[in-house]
Amino acid sequence: MRHSLPSALGRLNRVVRPRSRGTARPHVIYLAIGFPPAAKSSAYRLRETANQFAALDWDVTVVTICEEAWEREYGLDHSLSAGVDPRIRVVELPLVREDLETDIRNFSEARSLRPREWIEQQRKRDLAVFPEPVFGGWRFALEKAVLRIHREHPADLLVASCAPYVNLAPAWRLWEEHRVPYVVDFRDGWSLDVITGEAAFPESSPAGRWEKKVLEQAGAIWCVNDPIARFYQERYPSRADRVRVVRNGFDPDGVPAVEHRAEPEAGLTFGYLGSINFSPVLLDEVLTGWRMARRDDPLIARSTFEVRGHIGAGALREANAHMEMLRAAEPDGVVFGGPVAKADVADTYARWDALVLMLVGGAYVTSGKVYEYAASGLPVLSAHEVDHDAARVLAGHPLWTGAVGLEPVRLAESFRAAGRLAVSATEADRAAARAHAHRFTRGAQLMPAVRAATELAAVPKPPAETVATGGARS
Repeated sequence: MRHSLPSALGRLNRVVRPRSRGTARPHVIYLAIGFPPAAKSSAYRLRETANQFAALDWDVTVVTICEEAWEREYGLDHSLSAGVDPRIRVVELPLVREDLETDIRNFSEARSLRPREWIEQQRKRDLAVFPEPVFGGWRFALEKAVLRIHREHPADLLVASCAPYVNLAPAWRLWEEHRVPYVVDFRDGWSLDVITGEAAFPESSPAGRWEKKVLEQAGAIWCVNDPIARFYQERYPSRADRVRVVRNGFDPDGVPAVEHRAEPEAGLTFGYLGSINFSPVLLDEVLTGWRMARRDDPLIARSTFEVRGHIGAGALREANAHMEMLRAAEPDGVVFGGPVAKADVADTYARWDALVLMLVGGAYVTSGKVYEYAASGLPVLSAHEVDHDAARVLAGHPLWTGAVGLEPVRLAESFRAAGRLAVSATEADRAAARAHAHRFTRGAQLMPAVRAATELAAVPKPPAETVATGGARS
């Protein structure tokens, strides 16, 4: 059930009745900006978390932003919504990023004449409300929405998925006024720069004070990998026992089920699927390695490299340096095919012979796609730093070429090695690769954390045998 404000919360008066605690289903408010149909990589984790609560017989109210906001950014993927449990209520707030507006007829005079100064002023206004640029100005609208939802249907728990980190403000407000326990899901750590591994801001800063205040009262703090969890355990030792690793994972419906047979005489197809949010330098290193491999290996020379995913947001969508580089590489067998809808992911993998995992960062970055890649049954070529958390996920994978860094000459050898694996891998090898990844199904990763979160609320607990596995429930 989907609602949009300002009318949505008014309609909740009619469709939701306040209940007496312990006499009906418990209720969780889930702050999940990026929920389907937003074409965001975070949408998969958000969807599964909400589905898990619904499977445990909780009423779930998701708070996100309107579809227009996502149309301005990465776009929409309505096939993602097909996997949302129909019992989940989605409230869409009329919040959008003004800086992503591309229709100049809607520009103010100040923005038209002095765009750089206009952006700077916007950032200052956001930071004055909450210490997060771009999204800080949403604080009061989020707080108001959460309080209104709670008034109409008392919440037993709140889960705040960050980013944006402004979601911490309504979590704190509901705690302050009504003592509703809450969970913080750090998809990336706020005070941690996951790219450099350094603290992003000091504890004495406005952001540092906000984070400390909120985390000190959080019932649980979720992190997507062990290095981020260790950072928070060390930064807040008194709350170390509340920090737990809740990895991302893959959806079984995104993995090809058919047997794969490479056709080396016709050439192979290497593929990349994911958001292209890494630097142009990384892409250049990969493309250079690809060209070197084509020069030296006849199999790679007759093969193609297909890049799929979102490139840029707003006015820069598919209009940036990455696109220029991909177009320039077309004579070298590089093809850009645009985004892939969730419903088409498995079929896309089924067409490919090997996967190229391009990632930023290092030890503190995992990425969500690594789990899907690992479960595909295809050879995986790593194009990231050697000390990267994705390498820990892939360690022991029988069709992984290893982490060799980003020097083009090493990447060229990885392309050649992945080509050899694509040709020589047996169905037993592919089955072993899928088995290696089986523990990383998204439901298996999230279910224990969601069940533990329900323990924070003083409500009857579901039977122990209840298990959620992802996708829609009825």
